[in-house]
Amino acid sequence: MRPIQTQSGKNHILYDAELPIHAEPALFEPAAWRRRGQLLGTARGRGETAFVGDGTHEYVLRHYRRGGLPGRLVRDSYLWTGLERTRAWREWYLTAELYQRGLPVPRPVAARVEREGLFYRADLMTLRIPQARSLAQAVAAAALPADRWQAIGACIRRFHEVGVHHADLNAHNILLAGDDIYLIDFDRGRLRSPGTWEQGNLARLLRSLRKLYNESLDIAFSDADWQALLAGYGAS
Repeated sequence: MRPIQTQSGKNHILYDAELPIHAEPALFEPAAWRRRGQLLGTARGRGETAFVGDGTHEYVLRHYRRGGLPGRLVRDSYLWTGLERTRAWREWYLTAELYQRGLPVPRPVAARVEREGLFYRADLMTLRIPQARSLAQAVAAAALPADRWQAIGACIRRFHEVGVHHADLNAHNILLAGDDIYLIDFDRGRLRSPGTWEQGNLARLLRSLRKLYNESLDIAFSDADWQALLAGYGAS
């Protein structure tokens, strides 16, 4: 990877120069991709996500949005405290480091920070993982075998062993692609020394799965599934 930073007016752009992209503000605008017939789909979560493609690669484009009560008051603006401290810059560099270490994360492509005085808005682009679906989508479709849950636990353990604190480990941020398992969305994530935070990560994931189950009895998740995940986590 070869990170390059550029500036165009109020737009600061960070990108991997080894990938065939044009580092310009339009790269982060779903409307520009739509006009070219290259918008493949959209999704809504805490952020706004668009899936786009240029005929050679497919990308995931995420616009940062606030969640919870702050998100109702200030949709997508964050206080400017320096470019290196923006959420997009920090997530891009953390994801790049994990990718270069060989951990199963999407390859970061580009990030944009658009400054407006004391505030900024931000976007992040990553390579799309082919044939991937989230753990939430998977358990909504069918029950997973025990060895799959064990593999998910082992994957999480890999990240914890190198000190990766995922700030929002939930069933939507774990992707299954064939036999491979990925973690995504490292917004506010960081590298930490061993402690009690690892168990907090697991507890957050369990709450996410239980919430899915409580919202729909069609969700295929049980205590036995969770015990299989913990067995994989402990055995890795």
